[in-house]
Amino acid sequence: LSMALYMIGDIQGCDEALQALLQTLDFSPSRDTLFVLGDLVNRGPSSLATMRRLMALGESAQCLLGNHDLHLLAVGLTGARVKPQDTLDSILGATDRNALLDWLRHRPLAIDAHGWLMVHAGVLPQWTRAQTVALAHSAQAVLRGEAHLEFFKNMYGNWPNQWQAPSARNPEWTAFDETRLVINALTRIRLCDSDGQLDFAYKGDATGAPAGLMPWYAVPGRRTADTRIAFGHWSTLRAPESGLFEPPMVLPLDTGCVWGGCLTAAEFRSDSAQVTLIKQPCPQAQQPS
Repeated sequence: LSMALYMIGDIQGCDEALQALLQTLDFSPSRDTLFVLGDLVNRGPSSLATMRRLMALGESAQCLLGNHDLHLLAVGLTGARVKPQDTLDSILGATDRNALLDWLRHRPLAIDAHGWLMVHAGVLPQWTRAQTVALAHSAQAVLRGEAHLEFFKNMYGNWPNQWQAPSARNPEWTAFDETRLVINALTRIRLCDSDGQLDFAYKGDATGAPAGLMPWYAVPGRRTADTRIAFGHWSTLRAPESGLFEPPMVLPLDTGCVWGGCLTAAEFRSDSAQVTLIKQPCPQAQQPS
């Protein structure tokens, strides 16, 4: 059997669905590779089991950081406030808590592999593919570096909400401000305006976007328009039934497992834009809150 490649959407602590999906795929860690598009944990009932399962898969599970994963790190490392709907206590109280948090902190914010750019949420329209990867790497270096605790204390916030080239930048921008914007774009973006100014309020489907706002992938002149991008994060965005999506070249894979939907894997090959979607119903769905 040849090596198989899969991208998988938001798990959010739904370990039963993940286990069932891996069985459906006949996933073999020695042969296959799984790319998990962030939000490994939170809101679902089994975040600890999910993290341990993915960690145990080693290099065969390449996991991105999502906004819920970053929230766990801020809570676990700096005592940031837990939100009412959070289901992170099992991790925070685990005997291997420190190892889990350290592993999570070293996950990437973007993966460019096998012909796909993979991110949790999206990219800003001003960024090229190469720039997206470079900015993700510089933000990862902050999360992995000496100043990571200081950054996690300053992570929350919606400013700055628009990219500026370093030469045109507000002199009050700090290095943490750039890192916050890069992380917000890669892990939280849904809508922006035609100038790439981020909106963080809207969570509905793409057709109901408020006036002047549009999905990040629909911004005219987006510099990654010729790049195949897979992303999660947007569970209310109607995912394709066929692996084809309008516009082409973008593939949304958060199918709302934790909200009563499915956990979806996209099987793909390096030499093809075609994907095959495999959907696993979630037995442990929560009600949206």
